[in-house]
Amino acid sequence: MRVFVTGASGWIGSAVVPELIGAGHQVVGLARSDASAEALTAAGAGVVRGTLDDLDVLRGAAADADGVVHLAFKHDIAFSGDFKGAGEADRRAVEVIGEALAGSGRPFTIASGTPAIPGHVATERDGHDPDLAAAARGEAQHTRAATAELTLSLAARGVRSSVVRLAPTNHGEGDNGFVPALIGIAREKGVSGYIGDGTNRWSAAHRLDSAHLFRLALEKAPAGSTLHAVAEEGVPVRVLAEVIGRQLGLPVVSVPAAEADAHFSWLAGQFASNRAASSALTRELLDWRPVQPGLVEDLEQGHYFK
Repeated sequence: MRVFVTGASGWIGSAVVPELIGAGHQVVGLARSDASAEALTAAGAGVVRGTLDDLDVLRGAAADADGVVHLAFKHDIAFSGDFKGAGEADRRAVEVIGEALAGSGRPFTIASGTPAIPGHVATERDGHDPDLAAAARGEAQHTRAATAELTLSLAARGVRSSVVRLAPTNHGEGDNGFVPALIGIAREKGVSGYIGDGTNRWSAAHRLDSAHLFRLALEKAPAGSTLHAVAEEGVPVRVLAEVIGRQLGLPVVSVPAAEADAHFSWLAGQFASNRAASSALTRELLDWRPVQPGLVEDLEQGHYFK
């Protein structure tokens, strides 16, 4: 297939592109900068210059493709507090791509996130908008969940749509997400902390395993599929803190919930949440078998601490 990929030079996208090319697909990636364009060219992909705001560019690239993988998101403005703006841009992009693919039967898969459901291991059957409090605050997880529902609804319009929900950590060498942030906080505070008893869990996957799932989704996921890129159902956050403390030679301590915001800053809410998730249905449906190192094994290799 000729595959159009947004976010093609990002953390997940830069793994998805070689995964697709290695399987014989032709890739054209959206690039908003010279650096992104050069990275795509070096990876063997074609380049379409533009951003998520260039709706005519998105429409044309999708119309010319045999399938689309949408990974781009305005993380920069989301992290600055404009969750609504980032979500609206994401929704507009999906609407335009959906219109270009309508009635074609061509595949369209997007990235979303696994839900945090207290006391429950999230499965593919859980809906895309369980957090009403996040909706009231206009937070990114709500807006992305709404866009995921929109994507799935395209199945009724003749699009083979699917949503790949990513674990809170997609680890690997070069990661700049939650785990490096925790390591930075530990270095700054002089202790490796966890909140309360540290028994809440984060699901995890290596980014190469996640990239493989995006390819499988593009190739054979049924229309309207929700998929989980989850290799490990849940790693206790205390275990993460212990590995970080061991690697940095720092004491491992429990941080009281009342002090979590001061200690962990913007990461406190995520680190306190239970983000355990299953991928049993995904594995059965697409025969996806993660083969990369687990999160703790990856941390023990040391590259996160260089």
